[in-house]
This record gives sequence, C-alpha cells and structure tokens, in this order.
Amino acid sequence: MYRPPASSLAIFVAPWLLGLTACASAPVQEMSNARQAISAARAAGAADHAPDKLAVAADLLTQAEQALQQHEYRRARRQAEEAHRQAQAALQLAAANDKH
Repeated sequence: MYRPPASSLAIFVAPWLLGLTACASAPVQEMSNARQAISAARAAGAADHAPDKLAVAADLLTQAEQALQQHEYRRARRQAEEAHRQAQAALQLAAANDKH
C-alpha cells in the first residue's frame, strides 16, 4: 500500500492551519483601518453631510471593540470591516457635498 511521505501531507496541512490562525487572531489591522476611516470621515465633514452613515460606522466599531474584548475575533473582524466600509461611504458623501 502506497503512503505519501510526511512532507507531502505537510504541504497541504500547513496552509490550512495558517488560514485557521489568521481567522482566529485579533483583527488589529481591521480595527485600525476602521478607526482611521471614521476619523477621516469626521474631518471631511461627514457629521454634517452623512450623519447616518457615520453613526452606523461608529456603532459598528463599538460593537467590534466589544467583540474583541470577548475574544470573538471573527465577529470583531466582520464588524470592523463593515465599519470601515460605512465610514468610507460617509467620507465619499461628505466629499461630494463639499464640492457643491
């Protein structure tokens, strides 16, 4: 019976394990991206021109921070990424209104 060498198995298992640890690690970069996007949106006047989007972004970031404290890293990552998207949308709206 043929048995593949252990190194062949490692080639397939190692990337899978790395993927698992990447998903399970704290979303430090995503949290930072969301904070920076919210700050940029505020600086661009999103509080006046896109208050709803800005509020949603801030709420999502707060939820992400709570999830992070509870070590729920996947949920924290998803919420931080959505906070980033909402903040970017708020920034775009603020920039568009600033041009008029």
